[in-house]
Amino acid sequence: METVILAVVIAVVVLGALGGLIVGSRRKKPLPPPPPTTPDITAPPAEPQVGDEAETPRDEARRTIEEVDLPAGSAPVEELPPVEELPAVEIEVPEPTAGRLVRLRARLSRSQNALGKGLLALLSREHLDDETWEEIEDTLLTADVGVQPTQELVDRLRERVKVLGTRTPDELRALLREELLTLVGADLDRAVRTEPETGKPGVVMVVGVNGTGKTTTTGKLARVLVADGQSVVLGAADTFRAAAADQLQTWGERVGAHTVRGPEGGDPASVAFDAVKEGKEMGADVVLIDTAGRLHTKTGLMDELSKVKRVVEKQAPLDEVLLVLDATTGQNGLVQARVFAEVVDITGIVLTKLDGTAKGGIVVAVQRELGVPVKLVGLGEGADDLAPFEPEAFVDALIGE
Repeated sequence: METVILAVVIAVVVLGALGGLIVGSRRKKPLPPPPPTTPDITAPPAEPQVGDEAETPRDEARRTIEEVDLPAGSAPVEELPPVEELPAVEIEVPEPTAGRLVRLRARLSRSQNALGKGLLALLSREHLDDETWEEIEDTLLTADVGVQPTQELVDRLRERVKVLGTRTPDELRALLREELLTLVGADLDRAVRTEPETGKPGVVMVVGVNGTGKTTTTGKLARVLVADGQSVVLGAADTFRAAAADQLQTWGERVGAHTVRGPEGGDPASVAFDAVKEGKEMGADVVLIDTAGRLHTKTGLMDELSKVKRVVEKQAPLDEVLLVLDATTGQNGLVQARVFAEVVDITGIVLTKLDGTAKGGIVVAVQRELGVPVKLVGLGEGADDLAPFEPEAFVDALIGE
């Protein structure tokens, strides 16, 4: 029993000693200091903004520009010259159209009076036998007058020469002049119809195959109309030929005509429609529409030309459809004329290159073929070389003075 009590006392003493050691060690270890109530944070320097100085400005004395001494001998600052404005396009004044063909008759006669001189030489022979009349027929056919018109002219000449009896040079020239005027058609109405209806411009569409000078003719026609005191709007509906619109616009700018154009390769009918629309809005007297120089052997292209005509007529009626023919093509030009006449109602003919190796008889032949008159002729490369066709001046150029 005593042994048990002793063991318990020893255990209590040991536990007490261990507890004292632990408490003592905890009292000796220092505790960390408490955190401060407000943290002291240093802000980073602000980055400079646009327009700020790279360093902190300092207070120092500043001088004005008047107080700064310039170095001796320094050259004064030169002022830049003012920017020059581009000169405006100079508007040209076209020649008046009245009597223009008369003024150009000498140019026409250089290439055309071989026909008249040949006929006069044959008619002046002492004996006009059948062989001579065959030569007269050949001369007319060579000049592209055509078979039927040639036969009619020869028959009338034979009859009148037989009735006259005498054949002095003056009588023969007067006789030939009279018969040629009848053949050419001196009584035909050759005025280009551009008189607009009330509130509507006159609308003229120009058609023809490639190479006939169609776009150039359209530009020259604008000059003719401006010379007659009319305001013109040009429609560049030839969207397939490169630079055709630029060419037409250049012609228009020379005489102050406004040009309506579209994107290259665009719809020609759309350009033509817009041209007539703008012409009406601007109160223009005439709208000239230049169509593509399409090949007459391609049916699809001819159908497109018919579409252009239909679309234009939704805005305003067509007053003129002018077919441009190259006079040097002779009878081949009649083939083109037939095809175009089937697609659109041709109202007039423009013969270009009549000053070169052209044969004057094509005037008669094409009028017979289409039943419409030649209204304009081109007699050179000059801007004012497009002239209204005057039968008297033309025949006088054929037979010479």
